[in-house]
Amino acid sequence: MSRSGKLQTGALAGNWWRVDRGLFRLVEWVPGVHDELARWTLWSRGRAIVSHESAMAVYGIGEFESRYVHLTVPPGFTMRNEAVALHHAELPPDDVVARSGYRVTTPLRTLIDIAANAADEDQFARAIADARRGGLVTTRRLRSHAETLDPRAALYIERAIQQAETP
Repeated sequence: MSRSGKLQTGALAGNWWRVDRGLFRLVEWVPGVHDELARWTLWSRGRAIVSHESAMAVYGIGEFESRYVHLTVPPGFTMRNEAVALHHAELPPDDVVARSGYRVTTPLRTLIDIAANAADEDQFARAIADARRGGLVTTRRLRSHAETLDPRAALYIERAIQQAETP
């Protein structure tokens, strides 16, 4: 209760922290490593899937950095935010993994998406090596999945695999 005798709402009583317009978090809530990704899922009304460089950060592979949160959204998605890089595509369910509060592309799909954008070849070769060492992908699955999704990305992946295997 406030001094005026009226019941205080959670935000006024200091129980909530405002994250964004219409989005609040309990003050005592200890943020997780990727909580900001759940925020962007809510922003997109559940339509966005974390992808590209942001997905690589989720899996801890590669050294790609981006000042944006990368999200794949369905064609026709029109929302915009300067903190977000949007990629428009319909993703098959097999290319998406559900996490607590957000969805993310699989490591396999993530590497193919990065290859399609012709990332730095040295960095990309290290990312593939990280993913293979971590048991997230196999060379065989990466090659075959890339060939079915994007032949140009498949060529880039092949060059990066050869580079990673060259001493």
